[in-house]
Amino acid sequence: MLAARAAADPGSGAGAGGTVGPTTPGAAPAGPATRWTPERAQQWRAQNPWMVGANYINANAGNQFEMFQAQTFDPVRMNLELGWARGLGMTTMRVFLQDQLWTADPTGFVQRLDAFLTIANNNGIKIMFVLFDSCWDPNPKPGVQREPTPGVHNSTWVQSPGAAGLTNADTAALQAYATGVVKAFANDPRVVAWDVWNEPENLADSYPLSPPDKVARVAQLLPQAFAWARAGAPTQPLTSGVWADTRPEIRTIQLEQSDVISFHSYDPPEKFRAMAADLAKQGRPMLLTEYMARPQGSTIETILPICKELGIDAYQWGFVAGRSQTYYPWDSWKQPYVGVRQPQQWFHDLLWPDGRPYRDAEVATVRRLTTRT
Repeated sequence: MLAARAAADPGSGAGAGGTVGPTTPGAAPAGPATRWTPERAQQWRAQNPWMVGANYINANAGNQFEMFQAQTFDPVRMNLELGWARGLGMTTMRVFLQDQLWTADPTGFVQRLDAFLTIANNNGIKIMFVLFDSCWDPNPKPGVQREPTPGVHNSTWVQSPGAAGLTNADTAALQAYATGVVKAFANDPRVVAWDVWNEPENLADSYPLSPPDKVARVAQLLPQAFAWARAGAPTQPLTSGVWADTRPEIRTIQLEQSDVISFHSYDPPEKFRAMAADLAKQGRPMLLTEYMARPQGSTIETILPICKELGIDAYQWGFVAGRSQTYYPWDSWKQPYVGVRQPQQWFHDLLWPDGRPYRDAEVATVRRLTTRT
C-alpha cells in the first residue's frame, strides 16, 4: 500500500478440548520475549508450508473501522468472500486493525476479531493481523465513516495511529492496544503472524496533514511497538515489511526486529527477484506481504510462480473489489478516474463483488500453484 508512491510516481490458544478463542485474562502465554532465532523461525516455516492469500477487507467495508466496528461488522459477507478464497486454494489473509477500535471497546473488538477468526478458520484461512499502519488518512475517527471519493484509490483508509496518536508523548494507549490484542490471541493457531507496522516510514503524501517529524517519531516508536507486541508473549512470529531504501534507519529496525522477513514489491519480475535475493541473506522465512500492480508488471502470472519457486509466501493487494476502490491506480489521488477517464485495467483486486474473477487466467494460476500434489 505505497501511498507515498501515489504522490511520487504516480486466548487463545487451544484450550481444553482443542477449542480456540481469546486468551483467558491472566493466562500465561508461552511466546519468547526476544527475537526468534533463525532455527525457531524455520520451525515455524515447517509448520506453515508455502502460503498464498491476499490483503483482505470485505467488499462492503472501506476501511478498518467499517470492517470491525459493531455497527458495520458483517460476518455473513466475510464468510461468503473467504469461501471464494478457499475455492481458489488460498490459505491465508493479511488483515489491518486500528488502535482506536481497541480504545473505544476492547472487549467488543476482541469478540469481533474472535468471530472473524472463526469464519476464517472454517474456510481454511490463517490470518496475519497488522497492528499499525502509516498509510493514507492521518485523522482517523471511529463511528460513521465518510463515503469513498468517486474514482479514487483507497480514499477512506486510515492510519494507525493517526497524527494525534503519533505525536502524543503518552504512548500508554498504543501500548495497551498492541499488547492487549496480541495477548488475546497469543496462542491461537488461527493467527499465523503479526505484522507490527505497515510501511512505517511512508509519508502518506496524498494527505497534507501528516506531522512534519513523522519519520523521526516513527523511528522512536517502531522498536517500542515490537516490544509491546512481544509483551503479549505471542507464539506466532512478528514482522514488519521492508518496502523502500530511502530510510535505512527504519529498514534496519525492521530487519533486526522481525522474526520472519516480510517485504513489499510492486515491481516486475527482474526487480522482484533482486529484492528477494538480497533479503534471503537474512536466513529466515520470507513473506511477500504486498504485490500485484498490473500496469507496473507485478501480476499474478509473473510473480506468484517465482514465489512458489523460492518458497516465499505471497499476499497480493486486494481480493474482492469494493468500497476500498483499490482497482483504481495510485495516481487517482492526483486526478480521480471519473467520467470518460477510466483506467485501462484494474490496478489491484482479484474478484468482482459477486465473486466472478476479473481475469480468468489469474484465478487459474492461483488454483494451479496452490494445488497440493
